[in-house]
Amino acid sequence: MSSYEDEAYEIMRSLDVDYVLVVFGGVTGYSSDDINKFLWMVRIGGGIFPVIKEPDYLVNGEYRVDKGAAPKMLNCLMYKLSYYRFGELTTEYGKPPGYDRARGVEIGNKDIKLEYLEEAFTTSNWIVRIYKVKPPKNRW
Repeated sequence: MSSYEDEAYEIMRSLDVDYVLVVFGGVTGYSSDDINKFLWMVRIGGGIFPVIKEPDYLVNGEYRVDKGAAPKMLNCLMYKLSYYRFGELTTEYGKPPGYDRARGVEIGNKDIKLEYLEEAFTTSNWIVRIYKVKPPKNRW
């Protein structure tokens, strides 16, 4: 989840992954979601794969998802799957579209495009989001 989408796609294909589940609380204000637990995923992954480094996802030691977030954070798969289409959504009166109620900020990347996954299901409150991994493109 800490990789860019194209890198993550190769990993998912090698593991025969068909679907990805994300728990997201930006609409409801649920703060025990996957994006808040993401740094633990980075730390665990970094313990096995040294190329994954926690400081790459921080800015001045701070974990952010707004426009001041680290470029690696704004483009990693976890961010993209959590915030896909979220930049179009108004969650609170008087706040801009893409306002994350769990973190109290407007997200930094509102124009998220997915190339290797597609949204399969999102609950009405966006807590559960499921994405289908697309099959490989025809090489011809």
